[in-house]
Amino acid sequence: MQEPHVPASSTGLDPKVAGLLCYLGIFVTGIIFLVIEKNSRFVKFHAMQSIILFGGLFVLTTIFNMIPFIGWLVNVLLVPLTFIAWILMMLMALRGSWFKIPYVGDIAEQQAGRY
Repeated sequence: MQEPHVPASSTGLDPKVAGLLCYLGIFVTGIIFLVIEKNSRFVKFHAMQSIILFGGLFVLTTIFNMIPFIGWLVNVLLVPLTFIAWILMMLMALRGSWFKIPYVGDIAEQQAGRY
């Protein structure tokens, strides 16, 4: 029996697994699930949050890679934090949590309602 706060997914997958998969391939799988998901706001939310968070971090990391020394120092901190966020977000989605990252989560929730 599905929990009421985790609606069924149109993908045929358990919505919690679909939420996890939104993060697995960073923003790429987020885009895929945003396109193929038709019903579940839960999956759409996690797909959008993945796109915004990891897409933004990808852009930041790329920009910092172009800056000598200071960019390298920033990336030394940014890369492990990105990895921790990646693992945390997958676990939260698998638990069925609507965990929102500050600022990003609010934007993701708004945008997920549009699709």
